[in-house]
Order: sequence, then C-alpha cells, then structure tokens
Amino acid sequence: MKYLMVGLGNPGAEYEETRHNIGFKVVDTIAHRLSGTFETGRLGDVSTVRFKGRHIVLLKPSTFMNLSGKAVRYWMDAEKVPLERVVVITDDLNLPFGTLRLRAKGSDGGHNGLKDIQQVLGTTQYARLRFGIGAEFGKGHQVDYVLGSWSDPELDQMSERLDRSVDALLDITTAGLARAMNTHNGK
Repeated sequence: MKYLMVGLGNPGAEYEETRHNIGFKVVDTIAHRLSGTFETGRLGDVSTVRFKGRHIVLLKPSTFMNLSGKAVRYWMDAEKVPLERVVVITDDLNLPFGTLRLRAKGSDGGHNGLKDIQQVLGTTQYARLRFGIGAEFGKGHQVDYVLGSWSDPELDQMSERLDRSVDALLDITTAGLARAMNTHNGK
C-alpha cells in the first residue's frame, strides 16, 4: 500500500524556519525517523520511505505554497496514489501552537496552499493534518507572522510537537484515518 504525504511550505533558505513551512518540517521529521533522504524531482523534493510494509512518498513541493496543487497532482499520478491515500500537512492560524487536527476533508480555511490543491484536484475530499501556529499578531500583520520565525517558547516545544505529528501520520497508514483522528486530534 502506498501513501503520498505532502508537506506544504515555500522553497528557499529564507523560508526554512518560518511558521508557514511547518509542513516541510513535518515531512523532514518523518524522513529522518525512517532513514529517508530527499532528492530533487519534478516540482519538488521527494523521499520514499517504508513503514510496517507501507510505502510512503514524502513530497515538499518546489512550486511555492500558492501553487502546491500542480505538484500534488503530478506526484499522485506519477506514483499512482489514489486520493484516499493522500495527506496534506499544513499550518493553521486558527489553532493554538502545536495543536494537531486531522481531517478527512474540509474547506481551505483561507489557506492559499489548500485553495490551490482544491482547485487543481477539483475536490476537498483529501486528508489533511493541520498544525496549529497560533495567531499572535496584530491587525494587518498576518503575512509577517506566518512568514516569521518561531518564538523561543515555540522552539522549546517543537521537537515534541513534530514527533506527535509524525506519530499521527504514521498511524493513518496502519490504523486508518478515523482511528488516527480519534487518537491525535486536539493533542
């Protein structure tokens, strides 16, 4: 059985440690845990890892956040992964820092990366893991916040939060999405 797990973010060193790139950090953590390495491929960096008999294709699109759909569609087709085994990992301003929310489907919630994926795939029926980044910004400073660096208190908790994210995603492959949602949502 094969899964495609897509971490959303922006390519480039200037974005590497920003809140908006938490999707990249989560798939990097999966690759590290499962001894995977990323190679530059078409429309993104890709790593294929194995976990309990499952193949997991990890993708960090190189298309920038707002054009993520093209990379998702390409790798779904190239790896022959059906929509029901695609999981998108993204940041979420509406959740407190580090809160995890798995969903089987849903709206884009104003997130431009999800909006593009929805447009390209023509559906909202794909799983996603939303990683809370909080909303500690003043009016008109949302872009600065999401493209800003993590605070020291957030960095102190980051390793544990990333490990929980990876546990949730790997549970999808073995226990199924519904059970993973029951176990990990809100944690």
